[in-house]
Amino acid sequence: MADGEGQFSVDMAVRVYPGTDAEKHGVVVDDFGDMAGEGVEVAGRRFAQPARRWAVQLDTGDLVFVNTEELAAG
Repeated sequence: MADGEGQFSVDMAVRVYPGTDAEKHGVVVDDFGDMAGEGVEVAGRRFAQPARRWAVQLDTGDLVFVNTEELAAG
């Protein structure tokens, strides 16, 4: 499995935002792992937030990008 803990992997069914009103089902389609990186800051001003770890194709057809803590096995 791609992540260090072995919890999630590409092609795995997952729930995003579990336990919330926004909870949706989908499948992990990409793991950005070490490429998730850090936000962009110039002269003390933040221009971009850090990238998310996982790309998930929702059952609705939408694509979302989330971090590990926003996932649960599906």
